[in-house]
This record gives sequence, structure tokens and C-alpha cells, in this order.
Amino acid sequence: MKTYSKIIGTGSCLPAKTLTNFDLEKMVETSNDWILTRSGISERHVAAEGELTSDLACQASLKAIEAAGISADEIDLIIVATTSPDMPFPSTACVLQDKLGIRNGAPAFDMQAVCGGFVFALNTADLYIRGGQAKTALVVGAEVLSRMLDWNDRTTCVLFGDGAGAVVLRASEEPGIVVGKLHADGRHRELLKADPKISMDGKSVFKFAVNALSDVVEELLEDQKLTGSDIDWLVPHQANIRIIEATAKKLGMSMENVVQTVAMHGNTSAASIPLALDVAVRDGRIKAGQNILIEAIGGGFTWGAMLIKW
Repeated sequence: MKTYSKIIGTGSCLPAKTLTNFDLEKMVETSNDWILTRSGISERHVAAEGELTSDLACQASLKAIEAAGISADEIDLIIVATTSPDMPFPSTACVLQDKLGIRNGAPAFDMQAVCGGFVFALNTADLYIRGGQAKTALVVGAEVLSRMLDWNDRTTCVLFGDGAGAVVLRASEEPGIVVGKLHADGRHRELLKADPKISMDGKSVFKFAVNALSDVVEELLEDQKLTGSDIDWLVPHQANIRIIEATAKKLGMSMENVVQTVAMHGNTSAASIPLALDVAVRDGRIKAGQNILIEAIGGGFTWGAMLIKW
């Protein structure tokens, strides 16, 4: 009998501190209108001093585990998507494993594909489960990007925020994750990078992102013989409202069927999709039986999309 992987629980965590556009007006040469018009962002959350990526990941994971109705020791695979780990090593996933009290020796590792990280991590966990190497996986997107920002660069410091989102995947006889499509093209690595602070060629990133996201979603839909009208909810990477709107338009999807959290979260990189998923699951928008499409693009460039039967 064929094995699928199904999302059985979601969770999220946002730092207590919020930084509004009006707060940023006092810090850098910018304005609420300038930020809102160009990005759709009103505020973002910023980690407190001493608050680590693994701390946010742990809180999001505990909520996902509770929602799944399982014990932590049932988890036999942990993947953390992050570009802002606690330290170069050990991996944030190993730190998270310890903080969750998981002592079963399950594999735990980080995945770095920047804003595309959660899609890459979820696809990897799906393949582990389909291949019989795991039965219950914890997949987390967690970031503390605020420590990678140049707070004098108004083109980047206004865009990013901190947070974490998590999902629990379990082997199932019923379809859950249907298919994933992943891509990368390192020729564009200079357009969006951290060396060590984040820098970006905004116009070039925007143009590439809209085309790449539309192409990978069309590739996925064609593979499954579906159209945009077959998708109940699009849960995109929450980078910029203009990218989200442009992608939805190219797919012929109404913005009423797009989960949007960018206004209150900003761009939380690998955390943005699981954060948005958790919001839409908990407020009842995402329901059993629906077709959910997630898609993201990040520095590298890395990009991908996945179709999920909820």
C-alpha cells in the first residue's frame, strides 16, 4: 500500500516585541507610507536580547505537537529550515531536539535555502516518510533575521522580521502532500545575499521572483492536470504584497483565496509559510479535503512549490 505524509499539526511563535513602521521612521530615513506602498508591511516582530532561533522554534514545535495530539518522543525526524541558526554548529535542529526532550536518537539537521527553506525542508521530510525512513517528522522554519540587518539600510531593514512556524508530518494511507517541485540557480547569488549583513537588488529580485514563482506553480499544476481554480488556498512566502499579488494574478487566482500575513509579520524568511499556515488553520480557513498550494523563493536563488491535500 502506498505511503503518503500528512500534516497533522501546526504551530507558530512570534517574539513579543513588535516594531511598527512608525517606530522605524525614528530609526532610519523612511516613512510608514513608503514602506506600506512598496511592501504591504505595517509591523514586524523582533527577538529580544538573548532570544534565540531555537527558542522560537521550540515554542512553535510545542504548539504543533500539541495540535497533532502526539508525544515528542514519537518524532523520528527533525528538520529546521533556517538561515539564522543559533551558532554555526551544532545545528539548530539538534539544539531543538534537546530542548524538546527527545531522546530517541532520531536524525536532526538544518536546511539552508533562505526564504525557500521551508518548502525544501517539507519536501525532504515528505521523501523520508514516503521512503519508509521516518513515520513522524517535525519540520520547522525559524529565523532571527533582525541580527543580520543593517539598520541604516532603509531598503532592507524595513522588510524583515523574526518568528517560527512548525508542522508535524505523519505517515498516512490517505493523500496529504501530493507533489513538490524544487529549483535553484546560483548565477543570481549576488542579487540577494548576507555578507554578513543582508543586501538586495530589489527590482531585479522582484522581476525574477514573480516569473520563477509563476513558472514553478504552473509546472506543478500541469504535472497534476490542475488549474488555479482547483486550488482552495494559496499560502505564499510572505515577502512582499506586490510579489504575492503579481503571482496570484498570473495564476488567475483571486486574492480572497490567498493567505496573507505579510502586513503583521514582515518577511520572516523560512518561517513565513508555516506561520501563515498556522494562522489559516487555527482561524478555520484551511479545512480537511482542501487543496493547499505553498510556494517560495529565496536567495541563491532557490525556489519551489508544493501541493498539499489537507
